[in-house]
Amino acid sequence: MILYSTNHQSPDVHLEEAVFRGLPPDNGLYMPHVIPMLPASFFENIEKMSISEIAFEVSKALLGDEISEEDLKMIVNRAIDFDAPVVEIEKDTYVLELFHGPSMAFKDFGARFMASLMSYFLQKSQKDIHILVATSGDTGGAVAQGFYKTSGIKVTILYPTGKVSDIQEKQLTTLGENVTALEVDGTFDDCQALVKAAFLDSELSLKFNLASANSINISRLIPQSFYYFNAFAELKRAGNTKPVVFCVPSGNFGNLSAGLIAQRMGLPVKMFVAATNVNNVVPEYLKTGTYQPKPSQETISNAMDVGNPSNFIRMRLLAGDAHEEVVTHITGDFSDDTDTRKAMKDVFDRTGYVMCPHTAVAYLGLKSYTDSLNEEVAGVLLSTAHYAKFLDVVEETLGTTVEVPERLSALLSKEKVSIPMTKDFVDFKAYLLK
Repeated sequence: MILYSTNHQSPDVHLEEAVFRGLPPDNGLYMPHVIPMLPASFFENIEKMSISEIAFEVSKALLGDEISEEDLKMIVNRAIDFDAPVVEIEKDTYVLELFHGPSMAFKDFGARFMASLMSYFLQKSQKDIHILVATSGDTGGAVAQGFYKTSGIKVTILYPTGKVSDIQEKQLTTLGENVTALEVDGTFDDCQALVKAAFLDSELSLKFNLASANSINISRLIPQSFYYFNAFAELKRAGNTKPVVFCVPSGNFGNLSAGLIAQRMGLPVKMFVAATNVNNVVPEYLKTGTYQPKPSQETISNAMDVGNPSNFIRMRLLAGDAHEEVVTHITGDFSDDTDTRKAMKDVFDRTGYVMCPHTAVAYLGLKSYTDSLNEEVAGVLLSTAHYAKFLDVVEETLGTTVEVPERLSALLSKEKVSIPMTKDFVDFKAYLLK
């Protein structure tokens, strides 16, 4: 697997270097030169395969001869040991539940695969690394769980103060051991900027083996493609023959980029819907052809409060680069908090299904698109986190109490341990060097 930088000013690299570098030296993003098509036989028999079997076949095709089949199977089985079921909540409207992993968020797929892959490479090289990760909510919890007590790996998580839910914060700040949480006085964009600046700083690069676990890391992106294939398999098992539409609640756009990788590998997808909250720079780009980043606004769907999505260039390249080609694969939609709450309440009252705010944004985006069609489709919306991670918003919106899984409720009694940090890179760098 050979990867290039989207800025085309850095040398091509193999997978191992891309995984540990995170960012190329020219501040681009790593992308594979070749995305192979899976054979027709894979899709003819996909409904007979488990999610881990699907993941193995997809990763084997993508990674090529970088890792032996025996080792790759071990990496996949260690990482993908939970399911991603598809639940029909209305006729032809399905929820792909991605919250059945350890941290109860879709980021478990990427974080656990990345941790398993890094651990494999580190055992071969006998190196230690320091992972820096910015989070707007769920990434940090998944990374913390995925890398917790992993030998040779230190993890520093940066999150914006007051802008993640109580349960999300406890997932970041209660593990200890090799996981440290920095509470940044700023937005997620500020956290992300600190991480990017650290990777580009020559003094830090000389002193540490820095790596990133954000969706800028290619090893996070690869496993996120697995559940698109698995959803197709689930629909096939249920007898669906209609064209498939995926609606992806989007912040940094790694999730949608992974879906485009699946499509490039042959997965039949009629359309992707990029659903955002009022941080709608990508829906605006899809509508106008102009990409204009802007400061993020705080919403109840906080994991999507991103004003300058770092995976935008990947999304664009995977969808054909030119705007007129991109919009043949992706359409956009956005919702404000009022409409998000209305959707949560409406779906609960009619079906009994509880959605987190991010899932509700995806529901609205899917309905906006499918209602405009003159044909029947199977609409799949991605539910990226368990509703209990946003308990206050969910219970206030629904007007009732909801069940909280024990593994989340147990967190609330634990003591938060975090280090305050400004959004000034000088302070962050001083902390790392100290």
